[in-house]
Amino acid sequence: MSGGSGTPTGGGLMRQRHNSQGYASSNDDLEDDASSRSFSQSTSSEKKRTWVEVVENFLWIASAVFIIFLGDGHSNFIFILWHDDRIRRVPFYLGMVGVGLNVIFFLYTSLSAWSSRKSGEKWDSPSTSALPFVTLLGIISFCLFSFSLWPLWSFLTLPLLFTLYMAGMVLVPYLMLGTLRPHTNELRID
Repeated sequence: MSGGSGTPTGGGLMRQRHNSQGYASSNDDLEDDASSRSFSQSTSSEKKRTWVEVVENFLWIASAVFIIFLGDGHSNFIFILWHDDRIRRVPFYLGMVGVGLNVIFFLYTSLSAWSSRKSGEKWDSPSTSALPFVTLLGIISFCLFSFSLWPLWSFLTLPLLFTLYMAGMVLVPYLMLGTLRPHTNELRID
């Protein structure tokens, strides 16, 4: 607080605000003026997407839908995964376990980050040390899926799995629940 600017009161000075001139004596307390202004926090989810990003996202999703519904031309992809005998089942199931563990890990870290932001405490993530493990688990799952589905589509298995992965990454932000996002409304007392 700057000395001398304000109105005398019983124990000290009280600042005065004037609508057009800032404070009565000078504008030397800029931090108080800055804190009285409204601000908007823009997050990456509020960022406007360009038409190129929208087209790319649409192409990934359309490709995944095409793969899922067309399958091998005779049956859809889900039916093939359940009933085709050419699939190596043990690596396929191990890959599914790896994907399930990754999904559980991501949900856990998302919810713990959300709860710490909601309570106002600083979020020091102990889960960042597990990121190499999660990455390795994802790569191993991709390799297991490639090995188990190779008898069906041979070299086309790699772009097929990559397309399904990218479509999943494009869909994840749209699947986030609106109630899980922290509210940015803050109450201020001036």
